[in-house]
Amino acid sequence: MESRIRSILLGAFLLIISVGSLTGCGSRLTTDDGADSSVIEPDVARREIEPPKINTNDFEIGAYAGLMSVEDFGSNAVYGAQLAYHVNEHFFVQGTYGQTDTDPTSFEVLSGGAQLLTDDQRSLSYYDLSIGYNLLPGEAFIGSGRSFNSALYMLAGVGNTDFADDKFFTLVFGAGYRMLLLDYLAVNFDVRDHMFDSDLLGENKTTHNIEFNVGITAFF
Repeated sequence: MESRIRSILLGAFLLIISVGSLTGCGSRLTTDDGADSSVIEPDVARREIEPPKINTNDFEIGAYAGLMSVEDFGSNAVYGAQLAYHVNEHFFVQGTYGQTDTDPTSFEVLSGGAQLLTDDQRSLSYYDLSIGYNLLPGEAFIGSGRSFNSALYMLAGVGNTDFADDKFFTLVFGAGYRMLLLDYLAVNFDVRDHMFDSDLLGENKTTHNIEFNVGITAFF
């Protein structure tokens, strides 16, 4: 009887020790201030990111100057103004007006005095409306720390050329490169061919009048 009681007490003692051990293993350790030490607080340095300022205005207005070669009438300075509307990221519509002067033809120079045109008639002006397409929008890098939004574009349009007291229907084809200096200010480099039929020299032919210009435009 006495050995049976000892066996029962020993078994109860072992059961109490086992339960206590399991309870201790399942409990969480806490620090002196009561914080749960099993939760790891990440120590990650946060970067401050400034979102780019992208101008959402669709209109672009500006002025340009450059050089225009009028077939048979020499090359002279050209200047003008332009207004564009950007339909979306790829397409835009652009209207331009420009003016240049022309030189005497080689026939006039060699003849020693014959004039085909008066001084007033030598002034050439044009206006046109074109559709442009941005081929390669991207970024231009200047140095190691500065980048600018840019785009290579092509355009085609129709217009009118006023020259020698006559008006000529004109086709315009060209390409250009635009670089955004600020979120509202851009610089443009353009080359264009103004094509129209002319019989000023006695023979009706299609003339190619190449223009190179640099312009400054603002978005609003």
